[in-house]
Amino acid sequence: MPRHDLPDSHIADPKAPPIAHARFSIGEVVRHRMFDFRGVIFDVDPVFANSEEWYAAIPEGIRPRKDQPFYHLLAENMESTYVAYVSQQNLVPDDTDEPVDHPAISGLFKAYADGRYELKREHRH
Repeated sequence: MPRHDLPDSHIADPKAPPIAHARFSIGEVVRHRMFDFRGVIFDVDPVFANSEEWYAAIPEGIRPRKDQPFYHLLAENMESTYVAYVSQQNLVPDDTDEPVDHPAISGLFKAYADGRYELKREHRH
């Protein structure tokens, strides 16, 4: 039954594909499916929540759908460390069992074990 206290723009389109549930969690180490970088997840958006400019900058042929979880990563590649924003469809579990070498990790996470980091107590909701 639709909720009548919300404007029509908030009622789900029955023809729209269902929104995916997050497959990965905060503290998990993941790898990009197409590009050579990996990182630790520090936040999750249930759907795309970045700027339209950011989205439009992705080449159309590889542009991900917006109706899926997007992950904030403390990322690393062979040259540098940075923060990345990646769609769920472009992430796979990292099977190297190696920690991520990013300078911001110690501010958010405690120990690394079994392919994941433990979030510090003060950052838990």
